[in-house]
Amino acid sequence: MQAKGMKKPMKKEDKRDRISAMVMLSPVVILLLVCSIYPFLWMFRYVCYDYNGFNATFTGVRNFTRMIHDTTFWMSVGHTFEYALYKLVFIIPLALVCAVLLNQKIRGTSVFRAVYFMPTVISSSISGMIFTFIFATQNGILNGILMAIGLVDAPVQWLTSTEHVMSAVTILAVWGGFGNYMLYFITGMNVISEDVYEAAKIDGANGVQTFFKITLPMLSPILKVVLMLAITGAFKDYEAIMVLTQGGPGNRSMVMFLYIYNLIFGSGLTNMTQPQIGYGALLSVVAAIIVGAVTIAYQRIARKLDDVM
Repeated sequence: MQAKGMKKPMKKEDKRDRISAMVMLSPVVILLLVCSIYPFLWMFRYVCYDYNGFNATFTGVRNFTRMIHDTTFWMSVGHTFEYALYKLVFIIPLALVCAVLLNQKIRGTSVFRAVYFMPTVISSSISGMIFTFIFATQNGILNGILMAIGLVDAPVQWLTSTEHVMSAVTILAVWGGFGNYMLYFITGMNVISEDVYEAAKIDGANGVQTFFKITLPMLSPILKVVLMLAITGAFKDYEAIMVLTQGGPGNRSMVMFLYIYNLIFGSGLTNMTQPQIGYGALLSVVAAIIVGAVTIAYQRIARKLDDVM
């Protein structure tokens, strides 16, 4: 008999399976190390340096002191939370409503699915350029439509007014992203058995009752994933905003990753033509911590809601 506590010898089949799994996982691990972990470690080592891409000078805690007093950065953090809130309030309900409507067995729904999904495959820079023409104050498509139907008397300064610029970037974000979340919801609805809906119909449930009592509860796993993707995506958005407004006017649409991009590449900031990679690296770490904290907070809230329900 084998002594108690001794490990059993690994079978050839188990060893072969383990080797096969390691071989299949190795490309993913290598890409993770090269494209994610190494760049993060490379960036992290410069948080205490004044580095412009060529010369690195150790500055101690000067970057940390500068960050604490950097009102533009903390303003961009506030704008990021504001932008994320606006985006989530509109994009999730819109994606869910469109998913419910397009999940009906009606001819032509596949065409609308493709049309709504198309903006998600368009480059952020291209979509930003498109909406630059749409939101133009003079001869802009949106202003032309609003004035034609009598909703406004004068052109709205969508991109040059601090009052309206956040509305403009939110519209762009919703247009470019809701089709992707819509497909997630449609996929989740296709998993729900038709027998459940038939039973609800027999019991006399109408469409609204069926949605809130059957569809929405059974979509909760998909909804939690979509919300997490939408939250993290909203906090990391900056490409389309960079093309559309460059963070203006008066830094009103400046989000934190756009501010960090401007620092690292030395563009878009007044009197800052030199790359500031060291300070940008520190802000990148802080931004990553903020996004991670928001994600953890959301997961805890979602877990507590599951326990209550």
